[in-house]
Amino acid sequence: MLDLLNICASLMTITFGLFGFLAPRYTAAALDLAPTDSTMGLSEMRASVGGLFVVAGLAALWLDEPLAYAMIGFAFVGAALGRGLSLIFDEPPRRKVLIFGGIEAALAAAFLGANLV
Repeated sequence: MLDLLNICASLMTITFGLFGFLAPRYTAAALDLAPTDSTMGLSEMRASVGGLFVVAGLAALWLDEPLAYAMIGFAFVGAALGRGLSLIFDEPPRRKVLIFGGIEAALAAAFLGANLV
């Protein structure tokens, strides 16, 4: 059962990362990010929202070690905490932040709960 949870959560991580990696304009629009005079934002989407999560998910599947899966969980903790901080200081679209933050918190709980035993 633990193997199935790790595989499913890793595949979700990879899938979400692929959006930023392969479709940065779509991802930027979904996140309410506006383009500027530069395409650096697209580079950032491909790197931090895309490639980072694609490779982290693939690496965890390849290594198949509890700490590899847990590290993805810690990354999702950071993302969820960032969303929470944004709710306090930035007044973002509440529903969208709660949905994205909820997904991140659920993935963090799944990865950490299953692998830090």
